[in-house]
Amino acid sequence: MRSRLSIGWVLLAVVLGALMGSALGEVIGLILPDGVVKEFFLRSISFGIDPTPINLVIITVTFGFTFKLNIIGVIGIIIAAYIFRWYA
Repeated sequence: MRSRLSIGWVLLAVVLGALMGSALGEVIGLILPDGVVKEFFLRSISFGIDPTPINLVIITVTFGFTFKLNIIGVIGIIIAAYIFRWYA
């Protein structure tokens, strides 16, 4: 009997798919001439936590992150999830 997908595998598929898909979308955007298609591939949504400094007197740490995802990144997540489905 096959085991269920763990959260680790799902998270790995999402991160790798988004990373590879977004990078591919940026490369495609560099190759395409200016126009609607290029704007479609380069349009992205960004979300995350703004950088916030934490002052601990001895050391100051800045914490924050931003996710930037485009349409090819979403397709990459779907493809990675489909591929990881067979390995988990």
